[in-house]
Amino acid sequence: MKILFVHQNFPGQFKHLFRYCQNRGDEVVALGERQENVTSVAPELVRYAPTRGNTPGIHPWAQEFESKIIRGEAAAAAAQQLKESGFEPDVILAHPGWGETLLLKAVYPNAKLVCIMEYFYRPVGLDMGFDPEFARPGLEEQARLLGKNANLLLAMEAMDYGVSPTPFQASTMPAWIESKLRVIHEGVDTTLCKPDAKAEITLPDRGVSVHSGDEVLTFVVRNLEPVRGYHIFMRALPEIMARRPSLKVFIVGGDGVSYGSRPDSGSYRTRYLAEVAARLDSQRVFFLGKVPHSVFVRLMQVTRCHVYLTYPFVLGWSMLEAMSCGALVVGSRTAPVTDVIEDGRNGLLVDFFDIEGLAAKVCDVLENPVRFGPLRQLARQTVLERFDLETVSLPAYAQLLEECEISL
Repeated sequence: MKILFVHQNFPGQFKHLFRYCQNRGDEVVALGERQENVTSVAPELVRYAPTRGNTPGIHPWAQEFESKIIRGEAAAAAAQQLKESGFEPDVILAHPGWGETLLLKAVYPNAKLVCIMEYFYRPVGLDMGFDPEFARPGLEEQARLLGKNANLLLAMEAMDYGVSPTPFQASTMPAWIESKLRVIHEGVDTTLCKPDAKAEITLPDRGVSVHSGDEVLTFVVRNLEPVRGYHIFMRALPEIMARRPSLKVFIVGGDGVSYGSRPDSGSYRTRYLAEVAARLDSQRVFFLGKVPHSVFVRLMQVTRCHVYLTYPFVLGWSMLEAMSCGALVVGSRTAPVTDVIEDGRNGLLVDFFDIEGLAAKVCDVLENPVRFGPLRQLARQTVLERFDLETVSLPAYAQLLEECEISL
């Protein structure tokens, strides 16, 4: 089978699936955006580059969709060159989030288009307006969401199949695409993300070294921001540290913004750190910034308690990988966390805004590691049974590709 993978920041969600298809003998080509200081991750990668920016003076409510059209044009031009060189895919596996899929069916009308459908935005009821600390979306913000959704709706119309990683994320999609939709997670490498009683983390410049079994608390996100509950975690931290004088806290995440609005100035990291700094022992709190995946895995093998909070939104890879490493996750009682964690069985849940409740549950876990041992084991078992890369996710994708092939 000939397969074209399309992702603005390739490989993205296709890291494992691309190699799987390649290894089973499919002819694979990848299409991604050309970016400075980015080297090709595979000889089969073709990069496209937008030939223009947004129109000066364009209506601000139209800018979001125009950006998608510009990328769609560039991706279609690169696809057309591939076609002229003789590559005609049977299946296109694409992430439509940046607009690349808008014109691919015009170039390859006979190919089956499979789109990763992560999330469909709503002005109320999901992540928008969830947190009363921040203003509910006004007209301008809702218009921006419409621009995002316009691109996604066109992708839904064009696609033959859609894939959502969790039941909750699938439930955000319009009802009319239900027959096209499959729930398939991209998968967790459980051979890499696994418990290790000998794991350790050393920070020579801070004079700290921790090992599996030490009293360690972790919080990990791509960027430290309210959508992922950073402000809630920081407000619970003074009480946690006061009750646990030997605790060391490791916080991973950048100063940027992946989701939600940007702060008026500075970063959310510094804003919420400043709010509680006077009540924290700074010698026991370690902000690591963004770390290599190997460091993250060791942290999850070492941690006694891992906190994962989120608005109702997409599920971060880090939570499942933490569970796969045998970490005890205290998570927010929000979707899609509740798709995975059953309170008291394979992890613990707390209301997103319950700062005192979060502190109490974390301290309970820190104080009683042996009592919570069975939850750690069941956390890993959950990932093995439902999200394992080799035995669950890749076979599900293989079945979907077979459906595509049958219907060609």
